[in-house]
This record gives sequence, C-alpha cells and structure tokens, in this order.
Amino acid sequence: MHLEFYEVDVPIHDTSRALHGVHVFTGKASSVTEALARAHQVYDAAFAARQAGLELPGQQDGGWGARGVRDGWELDWASAKAGRWSNPNDWTRKTPYEL
Repeated sequence: MHLEFYEVDVPIHDTSRALHGVHVFTGKASSVTEALARAHQVYDAAFAARQAGLELPGQQDGGWGARGVRDGWELDWASAKAGRWSNPNDWTRKTPYEL
C-alpha cells in the first residue's frame, strides 16, 4: 500500500481565555479518513500521558506524533480538515518567482 504525507488541521481554543488557533498534525496515511484517525489517536495518547504525568510519546509509525499538548485547550475534531501535505519550501514547486 502506497502512503502519502498528510496534514490534519484541528481548530483549537483555550477554555479559560478567548484564544483560538489550529493544532497541526502531519504523517503518512493512505486516505484522508486514515489521516484524521491517526491524528486523533496520537493526540489521545499524548493527552492521556500528560494527564498521567508521563512523558509524551514520541513519533509513531508513519511519522505521526503530538507535541505541545496543554491543559485548558480543547480540540474541535468535528471541524478538523485533512488533505495531502504540500511542502511550501519544495524547490520543485512552481512559484511566481524565477530563480
């Protein structure tokens, strides 16, 4: 099975202040559905480790991992978006600028 690199963007907000943002996950998956599931799995594992006072797990298969897990921030998984990741620094990408 061929795996592509995906990005999962999950809206996030701080429950004690009016702060909002996006938590970004990246890793290899075979589909958008799998990418969303993998991102959710690694976040759940990292959150559980943090709650138990343990070190956050490192990268898992496919490069998935979760860092920056903070108390008081909630992720809106129902509004998460996923798609194939496009490296903005890839030298093979077409740009409006010439070298």
